[in-house]
Amino acid sequence: MIEKKIVVKNPTGLHLRPAGVLCDTAVRYKAHIMFRYGEDMESEANAKSVLSILGSCVKYGDTIELVTDGPDEEEAMNVLSKLFDGGFGEA
Repeated sequence: MIEKKIVVKNPTGLHLRPAGVLCDTAVRYKAHIMFRYGEDMESEANAKSVLSILGSCVKYGDTIELVTDGPDEEEAMNVLSKLFDGGFGEA
């Protein structure tokens, strides 16, 4: 299992478009992919579910903890981290 704290750089947070991109990317991997959010990282969202991602209400500047666990966890973490680092390509 790999865990990484990430600051959301997308100006509009995880709204529908970035949630769709995140989900579409996550489903390509066999690993279980989720993220924790909230003040104490007590809440979890399934990164392979658009509704779960949207329900997290993650906004610009929020910190999440991305978690990948499975046979391709390293590749999944690298690719998903790059999505977050690039703000999902939005300006």
